[in-house]
Amino acid sequence: MIISGSPTLDELEGGAQAESEVEQRPLVFTAAHHGMRLDRALVDLVPEFSRSYLQQLIDLGGVSVNGQVQVKAAHKVRASDNGMIELRPTPQSQAFKAETMALDVVYADAHVLVLNKPAGLVVHPAPGNWAGTLMNGLLAFDAKAFDLPRAGIVHRLDKDTSGLMVVARTRSVMDALVKAIAARDVKRQYLAIGQGAWSGAGHCAVDAAIGRDPANRLRMAAVDLTLHPGKPARTDFDLLANADRACLVQCTLHTGRTHQIRVHMAKLMHPLAGDALYGGSMALGIGRQALHAYRLAFEHPVTGQSMAFSAALPDDFVQALILLGLKYNQTSF
Repeated sequence: MIISGSPTLDELEGGAQAESEVEQRPLVFTAAHHGMRLDRALVDLVPEFSRSYLQQLIDLGGVSVNGQVQVKAAHKVRASDNGMIELRPTPQSQAFKAETMALDVVYADAHVLVLNKPAGLVVHPAPGNWAGTLMNGLLAFDAKAFDLPRAGIVHRLDKDTSGLMVVARTRSVMDALVKAIAARDVKRQYLAIGQGAWSGAGHCAVDAAIGRDPANRLRMAAVDLTLHPGKPARTDFDLLANADRACLVQCTLHTGRTHQIRVHMAKLMHPLAGDALYGGSMALGIGRQALHAYRLAFEHPVTGQSMAFSAALPDDFVQALILLGLKYNQTSF
């Protein structure tokens, strides 16, 4: 079912200002601040705001020292310095606001939501996507979400990955779900279209740590932990259908690292169709990485009931399968 939330009041860092308000405050640095980083000194002088928010103001040119705009948080202040800070909304502080949007709610009760996220929807606000995210939609759907970190989001999907997510509606449930995910008690399965015909056994497991690609900081990579930072990661793969140009694979996560399936499929030499970042072809009938979170199962954190959900394949995924000649039975998904 598709549900739209009602808008609530926008919130700024600290909850004390409307977006239209700008306040200028003088800064007087004392002997206690001598040699201190500018951002740390601001925490002492403007204690009602977080250090993160104050660092954003520095980055935006909202802080001056001795009449000069200072954009380096690490700038060392002196006891004789004077300054000015302009308290105003920042992109990050404005990100935590409600935005009415249609949410495909698969299941809802007082404790959890299960959503079917469409491809193209960003989960968390971040540089380049401070608005229009799933988090903004959740804040409009339920005003109580303002009381929860990240509006109750306990795991994420990439922007261009579609499918199922579970969201907490209370803090105790959020804590329980985070622990369940860490303990691998939340079961997540995906369908993926890999580039190239699958060869070898129909089942395999990739157990390869994932970290930031040392050659390209925009990507993740399978890394050797003795040489590069990273975290252990394991994915099981089962072949469901095969064709000359592509394969349909079921992916079962045992860990939840950033871009895990995308990296592990590339390691298998079957990058996801449409996933240009990891070598996937854009000529395989789909304009985004062909990855869909189609099954989700967990024990209800309050009732203890076993919960299991599935989400039908999106239209673009189905059309890609047809184009590539990958036989499938959608009712079995």
